[in-house]
Amino acid sequence: MTKQTNNNLYIILVACVATLGGFLFGFDSGVINGTVKGIEKAFNASDLGSGFNVASMLLGCAVGAYFAGTLADRFGRKTMLIISSILFLVSAWGSGIAMASTEFIVYRIIGGLAVGAASVMAPAYIAEIAPAEYRGSLATVQQIAIIFGLFSSFLSNYFLAGLSGSAENVLWMSFETWRWMFWVELIPAATFLIALLFIPESPRFLVASQKKDRALKVLSTLYGDQQGAEKLEEIDQSLAKDHHKPTLSDLYDKTLGRIRPIVWVGLGLATFQQLVGINVVFYYGAVLWQAVGFGESDALLINVVSGGLSIGAVLVSLALVDKIGRKPILMIGSIGMSITLALVVVAFTTGSLDSENTLQLSDNMGMLALVAANLYVVFFNFSWGPVMWVMLGEMFPNQLRGSGLAVSGLAQWVANFAITLTFPIMLVSIGLAAAYSFYTVCAIISIFFVAKYVYETKGKELEQMEG
Repeated sequence: MTKQTNNNLYIILVACVATLGGFLFGFDSGVINGTVKGIEKAFNASDLGSGFNVASMLLGCAVGAYFAGTLADRFGRKTMLIISSILFLVSAWGSGIAMASTEFIVYRIIGGLAVGAASVMAPAYIAEIAPAEYRGSLATVQQIAIIFGLFSSFLSNYFLAGLSGSAENVLWMSFETWRWMFWVELIPAATFLIALLFIPESPRFLVASQKKDRALKVLSTLYGDQQGAEKLEEIDQSLAKDHHKPTLSDLYDKTLGRIRPIVWVGLGLATFQQLVGINVVFYYGAVLWQAVGFGESDALLINVVSGGLSIGAVLVSLALVDKIGRKPILMIGSIGMSITLALVVVAFTTGSLDSENTLQLSDNMGMLALVAANLYVVFFNFSWGPVMWVMLGEMFPNQLRGSGLAVSGLAQWVANFAITLTFPIMLVSIGLAAAYSFYTVCAIISIFFVAKYVYETKGKELEQMEG
């Protein structure tokens, strides 16, 4: 293929619109963090009830990721992103207006459908419009958007709780502060919906749907007329020889009579990203730090600091992902998370329970736990946070991408649900040290998984990916 004359500014702008889905993914995931106490009071939730109220969104995420991946092969990547933006609007309003636990859970599940769809469609869309030489960097912007969304929700929660004194207190118009925490999300959700109306459909979806004239027009806008025509031919040749539309059955190799190996790699990447326990910090950060002796205001402020460090870590990953590759970054992250999680376990092991069964740490051990946990977040957001989504968006061949993302996204959110639901139960039954020991073991296992099964995708065109 001749040297590309990419319309770089246009590609970047289009990718940034898609990353608004990542921002909402992060905001919707993180906003629950500061509302847990208010929800428990409003709905009289037990530890299990609290865990389910938080984790209920993740059920929707699993369903949303699965069906967005499969339906995107029928209706398009852009269409699924538009649907997700509408669901974000419905969930943000409904979560704040809910007057009972069941109603709240329904709206959180709707939000989960949106997050699940956005989580797999945004990286897939970016991968399918970006040139290979900086595809990893653009896809990593998705993780920056996720972390910035988390950071923004933490900052918003901290600001609103500061105005009223607590998430449980009434803020404006006779509504409690935790309700306003959800309603803030209406602003970015509406922005996302409007912006999506001005971006093109994925050219690789258009080719797979035999809409080659539209695909050529998009490719010519992205890469120039000559390169666009050449890319169209490459994409067409990479699809099934009989030109059937992509389906879930493509994941099964009929010749060898087994599921394609690339599917297992995708499932492993998706699952390990959650088994290391990162979302315990995201969803329960305020509760976690109150458990080790920090007040509500301090705990919310720590979340803001953690979010800022996370953005910095992803920026470093963005600078390196297309230079040193995906696999080395995953390896560094797995090793770093294993060490820092082990230090957190050491700190928690020295603690004692007070009369209310709250863990108390010495000043030195409390500081060790705080520093190690924040370093753990930095390692995650340098590596598994962005790179897992980068790889899922690009590692599957064109014929398998929608289906591969569907099953991998489903696995990712099911693991996320299991970790989130069980943490408050583990906190009460076996304590923080034992819970974090489990996450530590999973981080150690991920080192061997990356070393043996993950292959490098840096610099490869999507048409070069093998199943």
